[in-house]
Amino acid sequence: MTIEKDEIVGKGKQMKGKVREEVGKVTGNNTEQIKGKIEQVEGKVQEEVGKVKRKLQD
Repeated sequence: MTIEKDEIVGKGKQMKGKVREEVGKVTGNNTEQIKGKIEQVEGKVQEEVGKVKRKLQD
């Protein structure tokens, strides 16, 4: 049972997006907040794709 690369990259995108969102909140930059939320969603989707790939390999 190996972790797929997509799972790791997806988690990283989620963390990066969360940081971006928080920076946007602190600086009052709504665009950065939205970009951060989008990045989090993209990361979650990529992580789930990795989980599906892993399950198909098992």
